[in-house]
Amino acid sequence: MKITLTVNGTAHRLDVEPRRVLADVLRDDLGLTGTHLGCEHGICGACTVLMDGEPVRACLVLAVQCDGSSVRTVEGLAGPGGEPHPLQCAFSAEHALQCGFCTPGFLMVAAGALDTDPDLADHPEAIAGVVGSNICRCTGYEPIRRAITRGSGTTGNHRLTPVCPARERGSPESAEENAMNGDGDLELGREGDGIGDACLRQRSRSCNATG
Repeated sequence: MKITLTVNGTAHRLDVEPRRVLADVLRDDLGLTGTHLGCEHGICGACTVLMDGEPVRACLVLAVQCDGSSVRTVEGLAGPGGEPHPLQCAFSAEHALQCGFCTPGFLMVAAGALDTDPDLADHPEAIAGVVGSNICRCTGYEPIRRAITRGSGTTGNHRLTPVCPARERGSPESAEENAMNGDGDLELGREGDGIGDACLRQRSRSCNATG
């Protein structure tokens, strides 16, 4: 079935089987592997993307249901000049990721909430709802809550400074940024789910370095 899908501002004409889900089309047809597949039951939220501005579980939505829609993935969060989104800066500054597998989903659900309410930082109960919508098995959620609060403050009334760590290639901070941009596969070829592995690989190199 032929569909037109606008992803991160670029229109794509695709011929997809009616049974295929959006996550598979994004990952396999368009190479946007920042959208992760975890539970594949719509519970964990790792596959969250924005469809027409609303967060959806890409593992549950059929690609044919998205015909004519606009989809935004974690790869589309960066600004026109490639500058990180305030949420990406905040996640890095607050160390709101460890393995990084869930990070794109959290970033997208937070970005959707922030687009809806630019003063999200003023509403801690709404931030708690955002944090509670996805599953993270590493961080204990508190760093994620702080990161969303901090990132929201850069666009609302608080105007906090979005602090991004150094991005020297090979540094742990660079690996964290890869995780949040959806391009962790740079360290592992194009094998697919390499974002969290890239982060762990870089951190392992740093921790094991001697001298």
